[in-house]
Amino acid sequence: MRKRKSMHAIKVQAGSGNVYADIGVPDAEAMLIKAQLVTKIAELIKRKRLTQTQAGHLLGLPQPKVSALLRGNFRGVSERRLLDCLTRLGSDVHVVVKAAQRHRGSGKLSVVFA
Repeated sequence: MRKRKSMHAIKVQAGSGNVYADIGVPDAEAMLIKAQLVTKIAELIKRKRLTQTQAGHLLGLPQPKVSALLRGNFRGVSERRLLDCLTRLGSDVHVVVKAAQRHRGSGKLSVVFA
């Protein structure tokens, strides 16, 4: 006998593009930027086939800190430190400052990977 699955309506809400803002984290924009940088760091570590210990030596971090970063625990790590990690992994990092669009009033911070 086959069990029938319940067909309860599932409420779906479109996200803002920032999961941290969607769940109410106070520093949501900074957390999103850090998450994007750490994602790229993880990608480079994997591409170079580095162990966490090897990555730690290259990045100047102890292995437990590398492990924490790769698990998404990057609160307390500055964006500057993450940018340094990217350069130590062989990436060029360019910071571009330009005028904000008039309709926004204030600027925004974003990460673009080429």
